[in-house]
Amino acid sequence: MRLTATIAAAVAVLVAVAGAQARPAAVKVGGDWARFGYDAARHDSGPAATGITAANVGSLKAQQVALDGTVDSSAVYVRGIRGRDLAIVTTTYGKSEAIDASTGQRVWRFTPPGYASWAGSPQITNATPIVDRAVGAVFAAAPDGRVRRLDLATGRLRWTATVTKLPSREKLTSSLNLTAGRLLVTTGGYIGDAPPYQGHVVSLDEKTGRILAVWNSLCAERTVIQVPSTCPESDSAIWARSGAVVDPATGRLLVATGNAAFDGKRYFGDSVLVLSPDGKQLVASYTPTDFQHLDDTDLDLGSTAPALLAGGYAVQGGKDGKLRLLGPAQLTRAPGSTGGELQIVPTPGGADLFSAPAVWQGTWLFVADGSGTAAWRLTGGRLVKAWENGTSGTSPVVAGGLLYVLSLGGGVDVYRPTTGRLVTTLPTGSAHWQSPIVTDGRVIVAEGNANDHATKGVLDIFRLAGA
Repeated sequence: MRLTATIAAAVAVLVAVAGAQARPAAVKVGGDWARFGYDAARHDSGPAATGITAANVGSLKAQQVALDGTVDSSAVYVRGIRGRDLAIVTTTYGKSEAIDASTGQRVWRFTPPGYASWAGSPQITNATPIVDRAVGAVFAAAPDGRVRRLDLATGRLRWTATVTKLPSREKLTSSLNLTAGRLLVTTGGYIGDAPPYQGHVVSLDEKTGRILAVWNSLCAERTVIQVPSTCPESDSAIWARSGAVVDPATGRLLVATGNAAFDGKRYFGDSVLVLSPDGKQLVASYTPTDFQHLDDTDLDLGSTAPALLAGGYAVQGGKDGKLRLLGPAQLTRAPGSTGGELQIVPTPGGADLFSAPAVWQGTWLFVADGSGTAAWRLTGGRLVKAWENGTSGTSPVVAGGLLYVLSLGGGVDVYRPTTGRLVTTLPTGSAHWQSPIVTDGRVIVAEGNANDHATKGVLDIFRLAGA
């Protein structure tokens, strides 16, 4: 009896050990992806190693996770929160959900008060949330014109801040950003450009939600959140996917505005604007000489945000199908200046640009739109095209030495970044403004379209074995 029990116990131990050896170790290569664009400069260039390579990307296993709404933005990701790796998303109607990235199970969900009053309506948000692990916080936007700080581990509400006085007209569409303890929020408008609304940049104290600064792109002399109808001019939306971009060299904030009046003094439609690091002052600007044509024909310059390259260069796209290369001189000139771009090249297929370009190694620029995907390299102060194809895409990202582009028709195309050679395609449904994130052996991306006004949605998680 004793011998039999001893043998049985030994066998059990051996089976357990063998099972543990057979299970692959969890993939922990890459770490947090805490905001849209990966860093405050919105380079869309993620970790140098993710566990995923050209050799194994085709072996990723897919899981579809049902959500309580469409996520027409990107997920964010944090590793090891109470023993779980979390993918966090905000739906178009403002519900925020934390999903266990290993199992697809929901860990927590936050529903903003008043949700039922706008769910299913055109009043939405496309803002990607942002995480600050150091203070244990998630910041998320909602269609009610408010930003909320939630507890990272539980989703419990910590504070609420109002950033517009007319949420039915001023949309929180751009992704949130963080710099030096300040949460950066921008406002845009809704489809149809129904006035009155204005684009403005709000800086909040991330600890308390207190407003630290407001800069208005119309009626720029005002330093508070204005009632839109009190400004003589409307529009000038700040609605690009990236929202406010932070220059890592200077700490200055860069935004691009959409169609509106421009006079270089009070009104700054169709312009690239450079604000002081505290978000209180306009220190430089660039406006195309054809700004009036852009306004007259609904060709917003600000359909995308500045993409920052090495050496003080930036690229600004637009709905006119052009990429404008700006140099240090154009980005430091006194406000109100027009023209002076160093180079103009067409977007892929000459299409409207609604996505955020990716910048890799400081000199590589990747752009995708409704007509194709292309790569340029900054050489000698000029953009030199490296490759182009006819496959549509949303905002590209580079991670682990591979380029990932979600096609509008569905599927994440994975390329060799320097040659454009297709490595594989990960199957998904159709997309609108979403973009993938890639880290810790996982590719995470949502699908669907905010303009369908759905209250259900899907998050796709592709994993290596053990991730």
